[in-house]
Amino acid sequence: MFVWTNLVIFVVNQLNTLLWLYFWTVIIAAVLTWIEPNPYNPIVRFIYAVTEPVFDWVREHLPVIFGGLDLSPLVVVIFIEFLQQYLLPTLTRALMYGFT
Repeated sequence: MFVWTNLVIFVVNQLNTLLWLYFWTVIIAAVLTWIEPNPYNPIVRFIYAVTEPVFDWVREHLPVIFGGLDLSPLVVVIFIEFLQQYLLPTLTRALMYGFT
């Protein structure tokens, strides 16, 4: 039981770290749209390659463009916060103490 608990805590912490990194990547991608950097910069290309598939999926499923303002990064940030604040702690408790 001790090993299982430590494994669950480790996995949840790693997921939380990945979500935190992706949160900041989404924020940086949103800021980059305001300043329009060089699109051939490898860092900019990486950020767009990581975030645009998720933004496109949100744009396809939710009409989040209002008057030319794209709100898909806001939807992604809210979803990340939901995962971090509600789903991960709930999953942790369920796995550690049983599904009751």
